[in-house]
Amino acid sequence: MNYLLHHHLRASAQRAPEQEALVDQKRRLTYREFAEQVSKLAQGLIAAGLVRGDRVGIWLEPSLEQAVSIYGVSQAQGVFVPIHHSLKSEQVLHITNDCGLKCLITTADHWRELPAAREVSGATSLQFLIQVGDSDMADAGLPNLGFASLTGSHAPSQPPTDVAIEKDLAAILYTSGSTGKPKGVMLSHANVMAGASIVSDYLSLGESDRILAVLPFSFDAGLNQLTTGIQQGGTVVMTSFRFAREIVTVLARERITGLAGVPPLWNLLVQPSSTLGRTELPHLRYITNTGGALPQKTLAALRQALPRTRVFLMYGLTEAFRSTYLPPEELDRRPTSMGKAIPNTEILVVNDDGNPCQPGEVGELVHHGPTVSLGYWGDEQLTNRILRPHPFPLSGMNDGVKVCYSGDLVQKDEEGFLYFVGRRDNLIKSSGFRISPTEVEEALFQTGKLREAAVIGVADDMLGQHIKAFVVLHEGAAITADELVACCASSMPRHMVPKSVEFLPALPKTSSGKIDYSTLRRREASANSDVIPETLVCNH
Repeated sequence: MNYLLHHHLRASAQRAPEQEALVDQKRRLTYREFAEQVSKLAQGLIAAGLVRGDRVGIWLEPSLEQAVSIYGVSQAQGVFVPIHHSLKSEQVLHITNDCGLKCLITTADHWRELPAAREVSGATSLQFLIQVGDSDMADAGLPNLGFASLTGSHAPSQPPTDVAIEKDLAAILYTSGSTGKPKGVMLSHANVMAGASIVSDYLSLGESDRILAVLPFSFDAGLNQLTTGIQQGGTVVMTSFRFAREIVTVLARERITGLAGVPPLWNLLVQPSSTLGRTELPHLRYITNTGGALPQKTLAALRQALPRTRVFLMYGLTEAFRSTYLPPEELDRRPTSMGKAIPNTEILVVNDDGNPCQPGEVGELVHHGPTVSLGYWGDEQLTNRILRPHPFPLSGMNDGVKVCYSGDLVQKDEEGFLYFVGRRDNLIKSSGFRISPTEVEEALFQTGKLREAAVIGVADDMLGQHIKAFVVLHEGAAITADELVACCASSMPRHMVPKSVEFLPALPKTSSGKIDYSTLRRREASANSDVIPETLVCNH
């Protein structure tokens, strides 16, 4: 019976041990090799003291080691916490301390990025490290196990007896909230397994599929590329790229059947320099969009360049994974729709009075199903705000199961197809990332030059939204926009750095004295009123 994440790897390895499971540049692992490395890593983690429920951070570039680590932590009964490789030391230390990582799997280069690395063990819960790569980490200040020596050991690998159950915590994915530092969304084994099964169903995935994983595994959609591929016994091809034509080369060389991306990726791929329209891709069966608005011009260009490839437009949120998708056969009739509920999921649209919305009425999307997360790590108040009792329980079925209030405003047509309208909060969606304005504002204030700062998202065809900062200087202070941007770039990943900065004598306020973000957004929209915004297709 397969009910834990690593069970579907074990099952696929038993069915087809010599089938290719993972590809990373020139390195390749069969299912037999993948399962053996996972078992050996799990044994090493347990021997080092990892017990059921301990959290393990995985701070690596996309790689075989990253995939092995995810499944190895699961098999050791731990909780994997994938950390995006572009995060800076401040964000990584926040995650480490927030969820109490016991172990960090990373490289020497990443470890050296952390300030006062030798003292980290005294400031956090970390007890040991697992080093990937050959660089010296002898001065790490913590017990350090080598990934290669653990997974390459000649000792026989014996999977430990499973004591975890499907309701146990499997993963924590960190995502920005509308205020403050990133929040850890808790996913159970049942959540992850249900997500893999549901997406495999409507994408008709099987053993012959070869999935190109360009989205990071720290994203729920990226993680799903890995879990669906392994569950179905297919092949997951990992790659990093600088130019779109590099992706096209891999699509052709590796006979890729499926590719998931975010709008900035699709915008790059439809540029003439990408070679997408000039390359034969007979194996590419489907592509899926997530992570934000897909401009209609980009969608049309993709369909023209890939006339035999099915296009699935999808919507979701980390707290409930995937919620809706638009079948490809509906693209011509309703190209701006988010579609309908994914299998085994109920999607409701609820108005401010708590009643079901009628067609054309705007309300909040509410998600009910097996992919609804366990909430936010260490934040019961926020969890209770997002996860609530079913608003319309069936008679006798009020069993305490929670539904997810998405914060996204939608409306449905007469046939039940959904359309995205906007968000209740101020989150910015850029390059597929959810970005907290507060986090960027805090970085701006670190200069000591600002009296006020407010950050908003501005519509951007390439990025979905780009970040703009409005700032007010302290009296007598002097700093340039370039200097403010450079300050942010020194402490934050590139996707969180403002694209532009505007100086104002004062920021607009509400009657309660709070910064009026709505006025700033209207001001920016008015300044760009000659630009017609694209219709939102989906949001993630």
